[in-house]
Amino acid sequence: MADSWDGCSEIGSQSDESFHFERVHLEPIYDAFVCPLTKQVMSDPVTLENGQTFEREAIEKWFRECKESGRKMVCPLTLKELKSTDMNPSIALRNTIEEWTARNEAVQLDLARRSLNLGSSETEIMHALKYVEHICQKSRSNKHIARSAGLIPLIVDMLKSGSRRVRCKALETLRIVVEEESENKEMLAEGDIVRTIVKFLSHELSKEREEAVSLLYELSKSETLCEKIGSVNGAILILVGMTSSKSENLLTVEKAEKTLENLEKCENNVRQMAENGRLQPLLTQILEGPPETKLSMASYLGELVLNNDIKVIVANTVGSSLINIMRSGTMESRESALKALNQISSYEASAKVLIEAGILPPLVKDLFTVGSNQLPMRLKEVSATILANVVNSGYDFDSILVGSDDQTLVSEDIVHNLLHLISNTGPAIECKLLQVLVGLTTSKTTVLNVVAAIKSSGATISLVQFIEAPQKDLRVASIKLLQNLSPLMGQELADALRGSVGQLSSLIKVISENIGITEEQAAAVGLLADLPERDLGLTRQMLDESAFQMIISRVVRIRQGETRGTRFVTPFLEGLVRVLARVTFVLADEPDCVALCRENNLAQLFTDMLQANGLDNVQMVSATALENLSQESKNLTRLPELPPTGLCGSIFPCFSKPPTISGLCKLHRGTCTQRESFCLLEGQAVEKLVALLDHTNERVVEAALAALSTLLDDGVDIEQGVTVLCEAEGIKPILDVLLEKRTDNLRRRAVWVVERILRTDDIAYEVSGDPNVSTALVDAFQHGDYRTRQIAERALKHVDKIPNFSGIFPNMG
Repeated sequence: MADSWDGCSEIGSQSDESFHFERVHLEPIYDAFVCPLTKQVMSDPVTLENGQTFEREAIEKWFRECKESGRKMVCPLTLKELKSTDMNPSIALRNTIEEWTARNEAVQLDLARRSLNLGSSETEIMHALKYVEHICQKSRSNKHIARSAGLIPLIVDMLKSGSRRVRCKALETLRIVVEEESENKEMLAEGDIVRTIVKFLSHELSKEREEAVSLLYELSKSETLCEKIGSVNGAILILVGMTSSKSENLLTVEKAEKTLENLEKCENNVRQMAENGRLQPLLTQILEGPPETKLSMASYLGELVLNNDIKVIVANTVGSSLINIMRSGTMESRESALKALNQISSYEASAKVLIEAGILPPLVKDLFTVGSNQLPMRLKEVSATILANVVNSGYDFDSILVGSDDQTLVSEDIVHNLLHLISNTGPAIECKLLQVLVGLTTSKTTVLNVVAAIKSSGATISLVQFIEAPQKDLRVASIKLLQNLSPLMGQELADALRGSVGQLSSLIKVISENIGITEEQAAAVGLLADLPERDLGLTRQMLDESAFQMIISRVVRIRQGETRGTRFVTPFLEGLVRVLARVTFVLADEPDCVALCRENNLAQLFTDMLQANGLDNVQMVSATALENLSQESKNLTRLPELPPTGLCGSIFPCFSKPPTISGLCKLHRGTCTQRESFCLLEGQAVEKLVALLDHTNERVVEAALAALSTLLDDGVDIEQGVTVLCEAEGIKPILDVLLEKRTDNLRRRAVWVVERILRTDDIAYEVSGDPNVSTALVDAFQHGDYRTRQIAERALKHVDKIPNFSGIFPNMG
């Protein structure tokens, strides 16, 4: 007879940690209740023909083993052979056992209920929780009994225990109590119980975390609990994080994954998952959900902030479906699809996926359609934004058909329609459409078509007018477009700016704003830099606007380090230097430009910028500006006033000596300074230009060589120019440029300079012994253009590689 809980034979096999409650008076176990084979209280007793009673399952197993081993069918107690293996249910005994079990379990449950108290010892609580687990696993009906006995709230209270073992066991017990029992699950939906369970998910790599996930998985099988779990702040975020964790227990990851799959039954949860990076459920709803769900999910997709990699996945998964909705859905569904496509198209790679999925034809149709089926202007703005996104993806748009008659996005009619929309809509959509044209003019393959369409439509003036727009985005888009057009429409744009009222001033104002350096400023100065540098009218207007003074100030401040740290510094500085250099192209025609250069000592500024290492364009433009300034030096040098020779000297000039005047420039034979006459020699620019001959950029080398060639012009003392180059150790670098033959332009320029240098006999004699130079000159003589061949021939005569017949036939040209 057992007289305590753990003495009851049904649980007698439990470990020593098992239930060890204080002694209580339980009804005795009668021998008739116990199966002779299992030594356990029977649940389904049956009686054989000899009157012996066994547990049905145990005696059936006995008979089966007898049969399999070939033994006779005998009674396991008497070992006497049985005539029949028939078994008769012992209904009365079974009822008696069930009544006895119920009375005992009631006492034991009461004991467990009293033990489930935070004031009890850890051992008592653990024993009670184990007992509840035991009876609930034994019979589903016992789960009803546990609920009726009020055990569930008591188990929940154990989650507040200070013992980690108790908390873990309470989570495990709750899971067993609610398994396949909806009413028990609903009890956990009350109050903050679910929130308390979710808190255990934040316990990194602990047993509590694992048990909490298992319990939530069980609870998530209930739709009511799905909403409750999803409503707990951070629950879905933590679960999503667990599914992607590499350090979690695999079983825990699997449970977290299955929990999220169950939570997908609730739309709000799907939205939360998408917001936290688990997009597939939302995408599945867009693909397979009912129309209302598709609509709401597409709309929500348009509100999400997606990283670029996710945009590509979304485009590949639902791009075609969204395009189909955009093409043929209701106005409401089209709006949702457009907003989602707007979000997806903002990354280059995902935009290309959408292009391949066929987004362009319906997009262009939506923009241009008028009438009853046209989109409202706010949605046309979204369409224009999407088009701007996809056009700026770098795709080859001259091969994609977007309309009838084999029209592409750069067909004349399409561009004309875009220009018409730009002139007849509001600022927001105008800005996006200008960005479309910016994208189309960025590509060398499509810019020519756009330029032709703009010229044929006469839209240049209207595009230039946007420079004055008060909306910054609109202004930036227009300036960027005009900058892209300027290499092919430079004169047209210069004429429009020169003849307009305010646009040039607006550009100069943008450049002068002292707010750091913005994309707008870089684009504005880039536009001015691309305009024809010899347009005297434009240069004069810029002088009148004091533009060059402002530009000089900005260049100096950048070089002094007062403005730095933005990604637009380099293009802005390059543009400023190019705009400033335009004053050097009109020195002969505009005295005010000469005065400007003198007043601000631009020769020195450009000389300093030759050493702007890493800024190839700045170095190249500075060298070109110095070339222009140096060409003007011979006109600006003050020639000395010679004293009168007297009567004898005028009659007999052979008896008079020319006066000796010190301090004259040996190149220009007059008084030179860097500031006043822009002399390269006086400005110590020669050595810096020679240093650039070794530059890796051919355009920089060509500009430096062109500047140095002004030392050998017809208007200067060429012999002294060669001397200057020798002193600057420039002869060998110049010969190296000839030998390298990097470009045709460089070879043409190098041949000209080398021919001038070889007019000095000593150098010609030394060079004549270098076969490499002779070979390079011969190559230029054979393969150069007509002018280069003539110069190369003269150079070869200087080194005696071609006979000079002028002394033999003096009368021949």
